[in-house]
Amino acid sequence: MKNFTTNRIIHGDATAELAKLPDNSIDLIITDPPYLVGYRDRDGRSIANDRNPDAVLPAIEHMGRILRDGSYMVLFCGWVAIDQFSKAWTDAGLRTVGQIFWQKSYASRTWHTECRHESAWLLAKGRPAKPEAPVSDVREWVYSGNRFHPTEKAVDILTPLIRAYSKQGDTVLDPFSGSGSTSVAAALTGRNSIGIELEDRYCTYARTRLAGVSRYRDRKAAA
Repeated sequence: MKNFTTNRIIHGDATAELAKLPDNSIDLIITDPPYLVGYRDRDGRSIANDRNPDAVLPAIEHMGRILRDGSYMVLFCGWVAIDQFSKAWTDAGLRTVGQIFWQKSYASRTWHTECRHESAWLLAKGRPAKPEAPVSDVREWVYSGNRFHPTEKAVDILTPLIRAYSKQGDTVLDPFSGSGSTSVAAALTGRNSIGIELEDRYCTYARTRLAGVSRYRDRKAAA
């Protein structure tokens, strides 16, 4: 039973805040956690806990608990720590049902290759109903500009996922909210949302963005 407030960005640690949510209360999780690689962008910006699995992986156990049976989770994840992430989601009772790739028009240099894609794992709890319009597993990347966050995902990346794997009125959760793109995409597609963000500056950005799109949605509904 859902007995919590939605359409908000919580400032706090993901694991601690997820522990407060009831079992089987979330309809869809979309999240882009720290990849555990010590990432820095071109401007030198970094991400909290990006080399600390003990601050990231325990949150996945709670995600499995609070996700409603028969629902999906989309987890953006690089390959470097995939063994740790996959063990965490398997232990949480989630199973892999697909992988989605976004092809980029530019490359991020790594030690051995030039990386021209982003990827996410499509996970399921139980046996979800087949989506009416599943997304393609190879898609075109939309660059966000990373204005608000060093690994910001464009809203246009997230809205097709939300439409495919949830229904209007559902609650979408992002425990590593960053600049709030998931919450914005949820609002634009008629879903409720909860975001959790550890870093104060990004939490502030996310709240501002969500408030702006909520006002726009309310004006449009009243017109």
